[in-house]
Amino acid sequence: MEIQNFWLSLLNVVCEMAPYLLLGFLIAGLLHVFVPRTFYAHYLSRDNKLSVFWAALIGIPLPLCSCGVIPTAVGLRNERASKGAIASFLIATPQTGIDSILATFSLMGLGFAVIRPTAALIAGVCGGLLVNRFVADDPADALGAASCSVESGHPLWRVLRYAYYDMLRDIGLRLVVGLVVAALIQVAIPDAFFLSFGHQPLLQMLVILAVAVPMYICSTGSIPVAAALMMKGLSPGAALVMLMAGPAVNLASILVIRKSLGNRFTWVYLLTIIGFSLLFGVLLNASGLEFDVMGATADCCSAVPAVPGTFKLICATVLTLLILFALTMKFFSRFRKEQPADPDTTVYRVDDMHCSHCEAAVVRAVEGIEGVTSAKASASAHTLTVKGPATEEAVRRAVESAGYTFRGAQSE
Repeated sequence: MEIQNFWLSLLNVVCEMAPYLLLGFLIAGLLHVFVPRTFYAHYLSRDNKLSVFWAALIGIPLPLCSCGVIPTAVGLRNERASKGAIASFLIATPQTGIDSILATFSLMGLGFAVIRPTAALIAGVCGGLLVNRFVADDPADALGAASCSVESGHPLWRVLRYAYYDMLRDIGLRLVVGLVVAALIQVAIPDAFFLSFGHQPLLQMLVILAVAVPMYICSTGSIPVAAALMMKGLSPGAALVMLMAGPAVNLASILVIRKSLGNRFTWVYLLTIIGFSLLFGVLLNASGLEFDVMGATADCCSAVPAVPGTFKLICATVLTLLILFALTMKFFSRFRKEQPADPDTTVYRVDDMHCSHCEAAVVRAVEGIEGVTSAKASASAHTLTVKGPATEEAVRRAVESAGYTFRGAQSE
Protein backbone atom coordinates (compact mmCIF):
# COMPACT_ATOMS: atom_id res chain seq x y z
CA MET A 1 0.00 0.00 0.00
CA GLU A 2 2.86 2.39 0.84
CA ILE A 3 4.51 1.67 -2.52
CA GLN A 4 1.24 2.38 -4.30
CA ASN A 5 0.82 5.63 -2.39
CA PHE A 6 4.38 6.62 -3.30
CA TRP A 7 3.81 6.13 -7.04
CA LEU A 8 0.46 7.92 -6.92
CA SER A 9 2.01 10.82 -4.99
CA LEU A 10 4.88 11.03 -7.46
CA LEU A 11 2.46 10.96 -10.41
CA ASN A 12 0.35 13.77 -8.98
CA VAL A 13 3.32 16.00 -8.15
CA VAL A 14 4.71 15.58 -11.68
CA CYS A 15 1.30 16.24 -13.22
CA GLU A 16 0.83 19.40 -11.17
CA MET A 17 4.19 20.82 -12.24
CA ALA A 18 4.49 19.57 -15.84
CA PRO A 19 2.30 22.16 -17.67
CA TYR A 20 4.03 25.06 -15.94
CA LEU A 21 7.49 23.58 -16.42
CA LEU A 22 6.94 23.06 -20.14
CA LEU A 23 5.76 26.66 -20.49
CA GLY A 24 8.57 27.99 -18.31
CA PHE A 25 11.24 26.14 -20.28
CA LEU A 26 9.83 27.57 -23.52
CA ILE A 27 9.98 31.13 -22.19
CA ALA A 28 13.52 30.49 -20.97
CA GLY A 29 14.48 29.34 -24.48
CA LEU A 30 13.00 32.50 -25.99
CA LEU A 31 15.01 34.64 -23.56
CA HIS A 32 18.18 32.71 -24.37
CA VAL A 33 17.85 33.06 -28.16
CA PHE A 34 16.29 36.47 -28.66
CA VAL A 35 17.80 38.55 -25.82
CA PRO A 36 21.49 39.14 -26.65
CA ARG A 37 24.17 38.72 -24.01
CA THR A 38 25.33 42.29 -24.64
CA PHE A 39 21.98 43.53 -23.32
CA TYR A 40 22.72 42.10 -19.88
CA ALA A 41 26.34 43.25 -19.92
CA HIS A 42 25.27 46.80 -20.78
CA TYR A 43 23.18 47.16 -17.63
CA LEU A 44 25.53 45.28 -15.29
CA SER A 45 28.76 46.99 -16.28
CA ARG A 46 27.98 50.38 -14.78
CA ASP A 47 29.79 50.99 -11.53
CA ASN A 48 26.90 52.54 -9.60
CA LYS A 49 23.97 51.62 -7.36
CA LEU A 50 21.56 51.37 -10.26
CA SER A 51 23.62 48.54 -11.75
CA VAL A 52 23.04 46.55 -8.55
CA PHE A 53 19.28 46.88 -8.98
CA TRP A 54 19.42 45.99 -12.68
CA ALA A 55 21.63 42.97 -11.95
CA ALA A 56 19.03 41.48 -9.60
CA LEU A 57 16.06 42.45 -11.75
CA ILE A 58 17.59 41.01 -14.94
CA GLY A 59 18.75 37.87 -13.16
CA ILE A 60 15.38 36.88 -11.68
CA PRO A 61 13.79 35.48 -14.88
CA LEU A 62 17.00 33.83 -16.10
CA PRO A 63 16.98 30.01 -15.77
CA LEU A 64 20.50 29.73 -14.29
CA CYS A 65 21.33 27.35 -11.45
CA SER A 66 23.91 28.13 -8.76
CA CYS A 67 26.65 26.42 -10.80
CA GLY A 68 25.52 27.89 -14.13
CA VAL A 69 25.33 31.43 -12.77
CA ILE A 70 29.02 31.46 -11.75
CA PRO A 71 30.60 31.28 -15.23
CA THR A 72 28.03 33.82 -16.40
CA ALA A 73 29.05 36.12 -13.57
CA VAL A 74 32.75 35.60 -14.33
CA GLY A 75 32.08 36.48 -17.96
CA LEU A 76 30.23 39.63 -16.90
CA ARG A 77 33.13 40.47 -14.61
CA ASN A 78 35.46 40.25 -17.60
CA GLU A 79 33.13 42.73 -19.28
CA ARG A 80 33.92 45.09 -16.39
CA ALA A 81 30.83 44.72 -14.26
CA SER A 82 31.25 46.00 -10.71
CA LYS A 83 31.59 43.55 -7.82
CA GLY A 84 28.36 44.89 -6.34
CA ALA A 85 26.45 44.07 -9.53
CA ILE A 86 28.06 40.63 -9.68
CA ALA A 87 27.05 39.93 -6.05
CA SER A 88 23.48 41.05 -6.75
CA PHE A 89 23.35 38.81 -9.83
CA LEU A 90 24.83 35.81 -7.97
CA ILE A 91 22.35 36.09 -5.10
CA ALA A 92 19.13 36.79 -7.00
CA THR A 93 19.49 34.70 -10.15
CA PRO A 94 19.73 31.10 -8.83
CA GLN A 95 16.76 31.55 -6.49
CA THR A 96 14.26 31.99 -9.30
CA GLY A 97 13.81 31.70 -13.06
CA ILE A 98 10.71 31.94 -15.19
CA ASP A 99 10.29 28.15 -15.05
CA SER A 100 10.58 27.96 -11.25
CA ILE A 101 8.22 30.92 -10.73
CA LEU A 102 5.53 29.16 -12.74
CA ALA A 103 6.25 25.85 -10.99
CA THR A 104 6.02 27.60 -7.61
CA PHE A 105 2.58 28.91 -8.58
CA SER A 106 1.48 25.42 -9.67
CA LEU A 107 2.36 23.73 -6.34
CA MET A 108 2.45 26.48 -3.72
CA GLY A 109 0.00 29.09 -4.94
CA LEU A 110 0.13 32.72 -6.01
CA GLY A 111 1.40 33.95 -2.64
CA PHE A 112 4.67 32.04 -2.78
CA ALA A 113 5.02 32.75 -6.51
CA VAL A 114 5.03 36.49 -5.71
CA ILE A 115 6.97 36.41 -2.43
CA ARG A 116 9.79 34.25 -3.77
CA PRO A 117 11.06 36.54 -6.59
CA THR A 118 10.37 39.62 -4.45
CA ALA A 119 12.57 38.25 -1.66
CA ALA A 120 15.26 37.32 -4.21
CA LEU A 121 15.21 40.85 -5.65
CA ILE A 122 15.52 42.53 -2.24
CA ALA A 123 18.24 40.13 -1.05
CA GLY A 124 20.20 40.58 -4.28
CA VAL A 125 20.06 44.37 -4.20
CA CYS A 126 21.01 44.54 -0.51
CA GLY A 127 23.82 42.03 -1.02
CA GLY A 128 25.19 44.07 -3.93
CA LEU A 129 25.07 47.28 -1.89
CA LEU A 130 26.88 45.56 1.00
CA VAL A 131 29.59 44.35 -1.37
CA ASN A 132 29.97 47.89 -2.76
CA ARG A 133 30.33 49.13 0.82
CA PHE A 134 32.69 46.54 2.29
CA VAL A 135 34.57 44.99 -0.65
CA ALA A 136 37.06 47.04 -2.63
CA ASP A 137 36.44 46.87 -6.36
CA ASP A 138 39.64 45.87 -8.16
CA PRO A 139 40.65 47.75 -11.27
CA ALA A 140 38.86 46.33 -14.24
CA ASP A 141 40.66 43.48 -15.91
CA ALA A 142 42.35 44.23 -19.17
CA LEU A 143 40.67 41.23 -20.72
CA GLY A 144 38.10 42.20 -23.28
CA ALA A 145 34.85 40.35 -23.50
CA ALA A 146 35.20 37.34 -25.70
CA SER A 147 32.53 37.25 -28.32
CA CYS A 148 30.08 34.45 -27.91
CA SER A 149 30.06 31.99 -30.75
CA VAL A 150 27.02 32.27 -32.97
CA GLU A 151 24.65 29.34 -32.60
CA SER A 152 23.71 27.76 -35.88
CA GLY A 153 20.25 26.75 -37.00
CA HIS A 154 16.81 28.29 -37.29
CA PRO A 155 15.86 30.45 -34.27
CA LEU A 156 12.84 28.24 -33.51
CA TRP A 157 15.06 25.15 -33.45
CA ARG A 158 17.53 26.91 -31.14
CA VAL A 159 14.69 27.88 -28.78
CA LEU A 160 13.37 24.33 -28.62
CA ARG A 161 16.84 22.79 -28.26
CA TYR A 162 17.78 25.07 -25.37
CA ALA A 163 14.37 24.80 -23.67
CA TYR A 164 13.76 21.08 -23.93
CA TYR A 165 17.24 19.60 -24.26
CA ASP A 166 20.01 21.83 -22.88
CA MET A 167 18.07 22.90 -19.79
CA LEU A 168 16.78 19.40 -19.06
CA ARG A 169 20.27 17.99 -19.54
CA ASP A 170 21.51 20.47 -16.92
CA ILE A 171 18.78 20.24 -14.26
CA GLY A 172 16.83 17.14 -15.26
CA LEU A 173 18.48 14.78 -12.79
CA ARG A 174 18.18 17.23 -9.91
CA LEU A 175 14.56 17.89 -10.80
CA VAL A 176 13.85 14.14 -10.75
CA VAL A 177 15.59 13.81 -7.38
CA GLY A 178 13.48 16.67 -6.01
CA LEU A 179 10.27 15.06 -7.21
CA VAL A 180 11.19 11.66 -5.79
CA VAL A 181 12.20 13.17 -2.45
CA ALA A 182 8.88 15.04 -2.33
CA ALA A 183 6.93 11.82 -2.92
CA LEU A 184 8.98 9.99 -0.28
CA ILE A 185 8.33 12.78 2.20
CA GLN A 186 4.60 12.50 1.64
CA VAL A 187 4.47 8.78 2.41
CA ALA A 188 7.36 8.37 4.88
CA ILE A 189 7.29 11.36 7.24
CA PRO A 190 4.61 11.20 9.93
CA ASP A 191 2.16 14.08 9.88
CA ALA A 192 3.16 15.04 13.43
CA PHE A 193 6.92 15.20 12.74
CA PHE A 194 7.20 18.95 12.24
CA LEU A 195 4.30 19.59 14.57
CA SER A 196 6.53 18.26 17.38
CA PHE A 197 8.48 21.53 17.28
CA GLY A 198 5.83 23.62 15.57
CA HIS A 199 6.04 26.19 18.36
CA GLN A 200 9.71 26.76 17.45
CA PRO A 201 9.59 27.92 13.81
CA LEU A 202 13.05 29.50 14.14
CA LEU A 203 14.46 26.07 14.98
CA GLN A 204 12.78 24.72 11.84
CA MET A 205 14.48 27.43 9.79
CA LEU A 206 17.92 26.76 11.29
CA VAL A 207 17.60 23.03 10.61
CA ILE A 208 16.55 23.67 7.01
CA LEU A 209 19.36 26.23 6.61
CA ALA A 210 22.00 23.81 7.91
CA VAL A 211 20.95 21.30 5.25
CA ALA A 212 20.26 23.72 2.40
CA VAL A 213 23.46 25.82 2.36
CA PRO A 214 26.05 23.10 1.60
CA MET A 215 23.68 20.98 -0.52
CA TYR A 216 22.93 21.63 -4.20
CA ILE A 217 19.27 21.83 -5.17
CA CYS A 218 18.01 23.78 -8.18
CA SER A 219 15.31 26.44 -7.87
CA THR A 220 12.76 24.17 -9.57
CA GLY A 221 13.75 20.95 -7.79
CA SER A 222 13.38 22.64 -4.39
CA ILE A 223 9.68 23.40 -4.96
CA PRO A 224 8.13 19.92 -4.58
CA VAL A 225 10.34 19.24 -1.55
CA ALA A 226 9.28 22.47 0.19
CA ALA A 227 5.61 21.89 -0.69
CA ALA A 228 5.68 18.33 0.63
CA LEU A 229 7.34 19.45 3.87
CA MET A 230 4.69 22.13 4.36
CA MET A 231 2.00 19.49 4.00
CA LYS A 232 3.75 17.67 6.87
CA GLY A 233 3.70 20.70 9.16
CA LEU A 234 6.74 22.76 8.14
CA SER A 235 6.10 26.46 8.65
CA PRO A 236 5.79 28.71 5.57
CA GLY A 237 8.84 30.66 6.76
CA ALA A 238 11.01 27.55 6.92
CA ALA A 239 9.78 26.54 3.44
CA LEU A 240 10.80 29.97 2.15
CA VAL A 241 14.24 29.51 3.71
CA MET A 242 14.64 26.32 1.68
CA LEU A 243 13.44 28.03 -1.51
CA MET A 244 15.90 30.91 -1.01
CA ALA A 245 19.04 29.37 0.48
CA GLY A 246 18.93 25.95 -1.22
CA PRO A 247 19.19 27.15 -4.84
CA ALA A 248 21.27 30.27 -4.10
CA VAL A 249 24.37 28.61 -2.71
CA ASN A 250 26.18 25.30 -2.36
CA LEU A 251 29.62 24.17 -1.29
CA ALA A 252 30.99 24.04 -4.84
CA SER A 253 29.81 27.55 -5.67
CA ILE A 254 31.30 28.89 -2.42
CA LEU A 255 34.73 27.50 -3.34
CA VAL A 256 34.61 28.87 -6.90
CA ILE A 257 33.43 32.32 -5.78
CA ARG A 258 36.16 32.44 -3.14
CA LYS A 259 38.77 31.64 -5.78
CA SER A 260 37.42 34.12 -8.35
CA LEU A 261 36.31 37.06 -6.22
CA GLY A 262 38.10 36.77 -2.87
CA ASN A 263 37.42 35.90 0.77
CA ARG A 264 35.67 39.11 1.80
CA PHE A 265 33.33 39.00 -1.19
CA THR A 266 32.49 35.36 -0.37
CA TRP A 267 31.68 36.11 3.25
CA VAL A 268 29.42 39.05 2.39
CA TYR A 269 27.71 36.97 -0.30
CA LEU A 270 27.16 33.98 2.01
CA LEU A 271 26.02 35.97 5.06
CA THR A 272 23.59 37.96 2.90
CA ILE A 273 21.91 34.78 1.70
CA ILE A 274 21.71 33.31 5.21
CA GLY A 275 20.60 36.55 6.86
CA PHE A 276 17.91 37.47 4.37
CA SER A 277 16.60 33.91 4.18
CA LEU A 278 16.03 33.93 7.94
CA LEU A 279 14.66 37.49 7.88
CA PHE A 280 12.05 36.77 5.21
CA GLY A 281 11.21 33.47 6.86
CA VAL A 282 10.51 35.20 10.18
CA LEU A 283 8.50 37.96 8.47
CA LEU A 284 6.43 35.45 6.52
CA ASN A 285 5.55 33.51 9.68
CA ALA A 286 4.75 36.74 11.52
CA SER A 287 2.42 37.86 8.72
CA GLY A 288 -0.02 35.05 9.51
CA LEU A 289 -0.74 34.47 5.82
CA GLU A 290 -2.19 31.11 4.86
CA PHE A 291 -1.10 29.26 1.74
CA ASP A 292 -2.99 26.76 -0.37
CA VAL A 293 -0.16 24.33 -1.05
CA MET A 294 -0.54 22.05 -4.11
CA GLY A 295 -3.90 23.41 -5.18
CA ALA A 296 -7.28 23.73 -3.56
CA THR A 297 -7.93 20.00 -3.62
CA ALA A 298 -4.38 18.99 -2.67
CA ASP A 299 -4.78 15.88 -4.78
CA CYS A 300 -1.08 15.16 -4.90
CA CYS A 301 -0.77 14.96 -1.13
CA SER A 302 -4.08 13.51 -0.02
CA ALA A 303 -4.23 10.19 1.74
CA VAL A 304 -5.71 8.58 -1.38
CA PRO A 305 -4.40 10.64 -4.32
CA ALA A 306 -6.79 11.05 -7.22
CA VAL A 307 -5.81 10.28 -10.81
CA PRO A 308 -4.91 13.54 -12.61
CA GLY A 309 -6.82 14.88 -15.59
CA THR A 310 -6.02 14.02 -19.20
CA PHE A 311 -4.26 17.28 -20.04
CA LYS A 312 -1.96 17.04 -17.04
CA LEU A 313 -1.20 13.40 -17.82
CA ILE A 314 -0.23 14.34 -21.39
CA CYS A 315 2.03 17.14 -20.15
CA ALA A 316 3.61 14.82 -17.57
CA THR A 317 4.23 12.18 -20.25
CA VAL A 318 5.86 14.71 -22.60
CA LEU A 319 8.03 16.10 -19.80
CA THR A 320 9.08 12.61 -18.68
CA LEU A 321 10.07 11.59 -22.22
CA LEU A 322 12.05 14.80 -22.72
CA ILE A 323 13.91 14.28 -19.42
CA LEU A 324 14.66 10.65 -20.25
CA PHE A 325 16.01 11.61 -23.69
CA ALA A 326 18.18 14.45 -22.38
CA LEU A 327 19.63 12.39 -19.51
CA THR A 328 20.23 9.37 -21.76
CA MET A 329 22.15 11.48 -24.26
CA LYS A 330 24.13 13.06 -21.43
CA PHE A 331 24.98 9.63 -19.98
CA PHE A 332 26.21 8.12 -23.24
CA SER A 333 28.21 11.22 -24.14
CA ARG A 334 30.54 10.37 -21.25
CA PHE A 335 31.75 7.32 -23.11
CA ARG A 336 32.17 8.99 -26.49
CA LYS A 337 35.87 9.61 -26.90
CA GLU A 338 36.62 12.75 -28.84
CA GLN A 339 38.95 12.15 -31.76
CA PRO A 340 40.78 15.01 -33.49
CA ALA A 341 39.26 15.53 -36.93
CA ASP A 342 42.60 16.67 -38.38
CA PRO A 343 46.16 17.41 -37.23
CA ASP A 344 45.15 21.01 -36.48
CA THR A 345 42.63 19.88 -33.82
CA THR A 346 43.49 19.08 -30.18
CA VAL A 347 41.29 17.61 -27.45
CA TYR A 348 42.00 18.84 -23.90
CA ARG A 349 40.71 17.63 -20.54
CA VAL A 350 38.84 20.31 -18.55
CA ASP A 351 37.29 19.62 -15.14
CA ASP A 352 34.65 21.49 -13.11
CA MET A 353 32.24 21.94 -16.04
CA HIS A 354 28.74 20.96 -14.89
CA CYS A 355 26.23 22.31 -17.41
CA SER A 356 25.71 23.96 -20.79
CA HIS A 357 26.45 27.38 -19.28
CA CYS A 358 29.84 26.08 -18.14
CA GLU A 359 30.49 24.78 -21.65
CA ALA A 360 29.61 28.17 -23.14
CA ALA A 361 31.89 29.99 -20.68
CA VAL A 362 34.88 27.80 -21.59
CA VAL A 363 34.22 28.14 -25.33
CA ARG A 364 33.93 31.93 -25.05
CA ALA A 365 37.21 32.15 -23.16
CA VAL A 366 39.09 29.96 -25.64
CA GLU A 367 37.64 31.53 -28.79
CA GLY A 368 39.21 34.82 -27.75
CA ILE A 369 42.70 33.34 -28.16
CA GLU A 370 44.69 34.23 -31.25
CA GLY A 371 44.98 31.17 -33.46
CA VAL A 372 41.75 29.45 -32.38
CA THR A 373 39.35 29.04 -35.28
CA SER A 374 36.69 27.06 -33.39
CA ALA A 375 36.11 25.35 -30.05
CA LYS A 376 33.63 22.89 -28.58
CA ALA A 377 33.23 21.85 -24.93
CA SER A 378 31.47 18.85 -23.36
CA ALA A 379 30.66 19.02 -19.66
CA SER A 380 29.68 15.34 -19.44
CA ALA A 381 32.88 14.12 -21.14
CA HIS A 382 35.06 16.85 -19.53
CA THR A 383 36.61 17.68 -22.90
CA LEU A 384 37.47 20.79 -24.86
CA THR A 385 38.11 20.38 -28.59
CA VAL A 386 40.12 23.23 -30.07
CA LYS A 387 40.83 23.77 -33.76
CA GLY A 388 43.70 26.04 -34.72
CA PRO A 389 47.42 26.55 -34.04
CA ALA A 390 46.98 28.07 -30.56
CA THR A 391 49.51 26.80 -27.99
CA GLU A 392 48.52 24.62 -25.05
CA GLU A 393 49.77 27.26 -22.61
CA ALA A 394 47.48 29.89 -24.15
CA VAL A 395 44.51 27.52 -23.89
CA ARG A 396 45.44 26.77 -20.26
CA ARG A 397 45.48 30.46 -19.33
CA ALA A 398 42.10 31.07 -20.98
CA VAL A 399 40.43 28.07 -19.31
CA GLU A 400 41.82 28.88 -15.87
CA SER A 401 40.88 32.56 -16.21
CA ALA A 402 37.29 31.41 -16.71
CA GLY A 403 37.45 29.51 -13.40
CA TYR A 404 37.89 25.90 -14.61
CA THR A 405 40.58 23.27 -14.11
CA PHE A 406 42.78 22.55 -17.14
CA ARG A 407 44.30 19.05 -17.26
CA GLY A 408 46.21 19.24 -20.53
CA ALA A 409 45.90 17.41 -23.82
CA GLN A 410 43.87 14.21 -23.71
CA SER A 411 45.90 11.07 -24.37
CA GLU A 412 45.02 8.86 -27.31
